[in-house]
Amino acid sequence: MKKFFKSAALILSTFLTLSVMASNPGEPKPVKSSSVSWTASKVTGTHSGIITLGQSHLEMEGERVVGGRIEVDMSTIVVTDLEGEYKTKLEDHLKTDDFFGVAQYPTASLDITGSTANDDGSQQVTGNITIKGVTQPISFTMSFKGNYATAELNIDRTKFGIRYGSGSFIENLGDKAINDEFQIRAKLEL
Repeated sequence: MKKFFKSAALILSTFLTLSVMASNPGEPKPVKSSSVSWTASKVTGTHSGIITLGQSHLEMEGERVVGGRIEVDMSTIVVTDLEGEYKTKLEDHLKTDDFFGVAQYPTASLDITGSTANDDGSQQVTGNITIKGVTQPISFTMSFKGNYATAELNIDRTKFGIRYGSGSFIENLGDKAINDEFQIRAKLEL
């Protein structure tokens, strides 16, 4: 009988340990600081700027990212390539329903679901990105050096219902057409 209780205790202990490990896949590493820039192109040129992250973390198993959540404070969109009236007009327009609808959707998010190692030491990260309440899968490369992670994402805005000035949906825009994809470059300190 004593052996039975020891065996049952060992099985229960193993089960509980595996359950805890399954529910906590990686060590959460909070993002201490970040720099996030964006670039959007149109027929006649580009615009660029910065944006601020909200509460964010990566979940790590050793050197590999296995999960995490990156939140973006959409009210912090700043245009850096313009000044004065034109800067203010573009920032205000990007916050309207034509683009990111910040009043209704104050945050965007990226939920990381896993990664695989690339030959060059970087990681191919997979996840789901949510903009304006629409969630789409995404894959991008993330590199690590010391306490820093860097990534560049190409995002097709039309997949999130942002069609303003899109030549894919509106005909005869000529030089007023805005490219569907925009780029995000991020450097995160963990």
